[in-house]
Amino acid sequence: AIREAEKGREEGGIPIGSVLVHQGKIIGRGHNRRIQKGSAILHGEMDALENAGRLSASVYKECTLYTTLSPCPMCSGAIALYGIPHVVIGENRNFKGEEGMLAARGVTLDILDDHTCVDMMERFIRENPKLWNEDIGE
Repeated sequence: AIREAEKGREEGGIPIGSVLVHQGKIIGRGHNRRIQKGSAILHGEMDALENAGRLSASVYKECTLYTTLSPCPMCSGAIALYGIPHVVIGENRNFKGEEGMLAARGVTLDILDDHTCVDMMERFIRENPKLWNEDIGE
């Protein structure tokens, strides 16, 4: 997920990355491509889900989603919709998404407070406040 976030930053985008893992294997990876693709929905988690392709509900129910930043309402909705039971969050200091909603739906959340993730987002927000505020709807 961190490598995906770094790819996004290198492309001039928002450094948020995600990977979808099933039975120990990455089956989808992605990063925020909202800027690069002019997209309203290609957050890191959404990109990883899209790149995993069409899967049966039974596969999603055995997956773990890794993401560098706490999932926003849209991404949390997709996690809930597909029944992904476990989300590993790199950090939630710079943005705390819908963790309460996910927990209420039975999703196991592991929040790592990873300094690489924290530092990457702090730097991006400091250097690109307009882009950051546009992405989170402020």
